[in-house]
Amino acid sequence: MWNTKDVYYISDSTALLAEEMGKSLLCQFPEIGFNEEKIPFVREKRDAQLALSRILKHSGGLQPLVFCTIMDTEVRQVFDRAEVEMIDLYGGFLNRLEHILEAKALHQPGFYRNRDDAKTEKRVEAIRYTLEHDDGRKTEGYDQAEIILIGVSRTGKTPVSVYIATHMGLKAANFPLTADHLDAYELPADIIRNRARAVGLTVTPQFLHRIREERYRGSKYAQLATCRAELQRSEQLYMQHGIQVIHTEGKSIEELSAEVTNLPGICKKERKRLPIEHRSVHE
Repeated sequence: MWNTKDVYYISDSTALLAEEMGKSLLCQFPEIGFNEEKIPFVREKRDAQLALSRILKHSGGLQPLVFCTIMDTEVRQVFDRAEVEMIDLYGGFLNRLEHILEAKALHQPGFYRNRDDAKTEKRVEAIRYTLEHDDGRKTEGYDQAEIILIGVSRTGKTPVSVYIATHMGLKAANFPLTADHLDAYELPADIIRNRARAVGLTVTPQFLHRIREERYRGSKYAQLATCRAELQRSEQLYMQHGIQVIHTEGKSIEELSAEVTNLPGICKKERKRLPIEHRSVHE
């Protein structure tokens, strides 16, 4: 087994897709260290030859991995050498799809990204909205929210809402259930009016106690009794208003974001693959 391996992400565009696809595969081999480099905009045969020379010089005879998303067959074939292990991420798939669909592919570099400007603008707008409506601010703007996350403190509202905005392009507001709402057993009218798009987050009292103790050890806020009472009241509010509930305990931000956006009635626009690292929502 290899201890380390040199990895190159080669593309006739930005190489971001090659990197994303390659990393999603390499993360399955955590015991191996990878030295990674992107080489974008390899569009001519001469570019490919220069890139190959650079790869061979840096990696010697250690057969580096080359993840390739080059469309042009002649340019791509430059890397089809015994000295490297080329993984063709496009060629084989496109050829098969052409056969299955009985149609000719465009074979145009960066076409997906070129046609994605509207989605980029939407994502930027979603991020702006989410930051402006974090932690219960501007509830009067909840009519524009595509998702509203609610829950007591330390259940993961902010990291999940920010991830949904940045990676899925959805406007995600979040609202903290404080003592004022819990003691009165009521939600703001702006949430009730939009409860079809609201998602309640919860955990077990023991887990919430451990999380709060890490930052506020010995405080009333972190006591198990406080955690139990807050969670019980929040879950009663969810039930009272027919709000869908997700348990966040032990789940990563990525897992929770996917779970939230898969709930019935929640907008499902602009999905994105999960990144390699899976961060805890309570970190």
